[in-house]
Amino acid sequence: MTNNVMVSIRNLYKIFGSASEEMMTHVHAGMGKEELLDVHGHVLGLQNINVDMKEGEITVIMGLSGSGKSTLIRHVNRLIDPTAGEVLIQGENVLDLGEEELRKMRRTQMSMVFQHFALLPHRTVLENVALAPIVRGEDAKSYRQEAIKWLARVGLAGFEDRFPHQLSGGMQQRVGIARALTSNAPIMLMDEAFSALDPLIRTDMQNLLLELQKELAKTIIFISHDLDEALKLADHLVILKDGKVVQQGEPQHILLHPEDDYIVDFISDINRARVLRARSIMAPINGEAVAGDVDQETTLEEIIALSGGDTNAAYRVTNGGGAPVGVVHMNALVQALVPTSASESKRAL
Repeated sequence: MTNNVMVSIRNLYKIFGSASEEMMTHVHAGMGKEELLDVHGHVLGLQNINVDMKEGEITVIMGLSGSGKSTLIRHVNRLIDPTAGEVLIQGENVLDLGEEELRKMRRTQMSMVFQHFALLPHRTVLENVALAPIVRGEDAKSYRQEAIKWLARVGLAGFEDRFPHQLSGGMQQRVGIARALTSNAPIMLMDEAFSALDPLIRTDMQNLLLELQKELAKTIIFISHDLDEALKLADHLVILKDGKVVQQGEPQHILLHPEDDYIVDFISDINRARVLRARSIMAPINGEAVAGDVDQETTLEEIIALSGGDTNAAYRVTNGGGAPVGVVHMNALVQALVPTSASESKRAL
């Protein structure tokens, strides 16, 4: 990962309707989504969105149905034009691109994995995977080995000559991921990519994505309505409600410091012990006796099991290289399992 911002969304608004630009005056004056629809018959899809998506990170944009998450991702590759605002890819505003420049950007800078696979039924698996280089006019020699490589990487070696209807849903989505990787684009857009899959297959696909991401460090923008999925995948989590960003940041921080009652309700059913990590609740080392070492990514559930229920124990926390970085006290761990209200979080900050 780097600190370089790959995609930057600035002051983005989207209003659906015949007089969308005129409606901006009402929105800036404070008119909300419901009132704009009732009074003027226009839909406020997105309102003042500001998000930076860093190179090599997975940004998950989530919210309930109608929150604006799918509308937002479609602005990144300009399938939708905003009413106001900017979408910057490595500092370049995609709204300034002409038709040919936009087409080139979509072919070379971005790939997309769809919810319902979007495979071409009359093409073989290999031809589906190699679609981007085929469209770019590359010859078969140059893309065939690349497509075969990525099919093998997602567990579909030997399926090159099959057709989509001969594959299960999970296998078809693997084809979709292989296709995105074969395009060799630095940005991957994934719109509810796993939501049509059965739970066990969905978990497999999440694990596959994380495994590939360790190796490839793509900039991934992932849309989801599932909080468990978001917490598992996200480096940066953006939560939308009614077209507005309610809270964004590192997922562990959001769990421990919700800034809005909507977020409190959203995370209320999460198994905090299974999600929170040692790094999120550790304190500075102060020479105290410890019962052992735990990695900074160890879940609180695993630490509880390790402690055998001893609430007086403490564990030294180490980083990936084995160096001490903090200590977890079991009494602090138990406190972290108690949900925090928005008002308590704001007082703490």
